[in-house]
Amino acid sequence: MNNDILFKGLLRLADDHLILSQRLSEWCGHAPNLEEDLALSNIALDLIGQARALYSWAGETEGKGRSEDDLAFLRLEREYVNLQLCEISNHDFGFTVLRQLAFSLYMRNFWEHATQSSEEQLCGIAAKAIKESTYHVRHCAEWVIRLGDGTEESQNRMNDAIERLSPYWGELFEDDDIVGALAKDKVMPLPSSIKSSWHKEMQSIFNEAGLTLPDIELTLSGGRQGYHTEEMGYLLSELQYMQRTYPNMSW
Repeated sequence: MNNDILFKGLLRLADDHLILSQRLSEWCGHAPNLEEDLALSNIALDLIGQARALYSWAGETEGKGRSEDDLAFLRLEREYVNLQLCEISNHDFGFTVLRQLAFSLYMRNFWEHATQSSEEQLCGIAAKAIKESTYHVRHCAEWVIRLGDGTEESQNRMNDAIERLSPYWGELFEDDDIVGALAKDKVMPLPSSIKSSWHKEMQSIFNEAGLTLPDIELTLSGGRQGYHTEEMGYLLSELQYMQRTYPNMSW
């Protein structure tokens, strides 16, 4: 496997998990109830743990001496290659759980494929991550169903969340030369190969919630090429503040 291609593939996954965990952590102390405050924080911690494993491996693969902290905190905005879905603001609770459901459902399918990866290290990461992603899907699906099949207000909010989020879903399944090369070497699955199972499971959840799943089209993209929403800069200013203000500090 070409190390440069592997590094880029790992960096994408790591950035997705780091940036989304940062968004979820914003709910700490602000969730609708104490139980959900803990649940969202724990999901964020799971994502950070996955990001750490991926960044550490990516740093080794790159071979330039960069640590997981260097990759996480010391890059410019255009150097991050996460999905735009992961960086957009939380909006409200229904929006947050629907975004997390879409991402976690994709990643659970991804990790299932990755347990058969030609890279033993990815198999190890996937074996743990798939258990965490399964919980994330179950937890968020329960909330999407509860809110979609709840009051008129909650259903309206979920419909609004669908309208805001669905343009970003297509990027989950976007293929390019990097993922093509990784799939050819049986390192990672093609994103497009996950779309059918993702759609089937999402449709089942939406049916139970009384919601309508829109067609999944590639409407908004560019995150993989370093093009981000204007919200990304604000997110990074918080994420990177301590590291940039007190470089190389230790606890």
